[in-house]
Amino acid sequence: MSRLDSMMRRLAAQRDGLEWGIGLIGALEGDIVDMGLGNGRTYDHLREIAPDRRIWVIDRVLQCHPSCVPPEQDFLQGEAEDMLIKLADATAGIALAHYDFGFGDKGKDVAEAARLSPLIAKIMVPGGVVVSGQPLVGMEQVRGPESVAPDRYCFYKA
Repeated sequence: MSRLDSMMRRLAAQRDGLEWGIGLIGALEGDIVDMGLGNGRTYDHLREIAPDRRIWVIDRVLQCHPSCVPPEQDFLQGEAEDMLIKLADATAGIALAHYDFGFGDKGKDVAEAARLSPLIAKIMVPGGVVVSGQPLVGMEQVRGPESVAPDRYCFYKA
């Protein structure tokens, strides 16, 4: 599979997974967190599909497209571990989390996801959903939307 096809498959899985997750949380109380803003595409999509939810964003640096800059009070800039701890103190809980942190090195990415998993689990409300580009540990993995191959994206319930 070409890198272009792989990227298109990943982005479609991400979109389908987020929309599936929004459908699953329904009336569940809680905010949303996008872990890894990047250029802001995912954050922008979350704003569109969940306009009534507060969306927190975590990233080391703010370097997204100008149309995708989150409100200052919702952007937690810094190292993931510190920002997840800060988020736990700032919100009553997260109903939907999107995990997209990464270094671009699969081994490092998987290790960081495992290291951060307990902090992610701590911020989730019971019944909350995590949509993740990396495998997480300590949460119940569930089958995501049928349109997403099981090895392409990971889905969890808190």
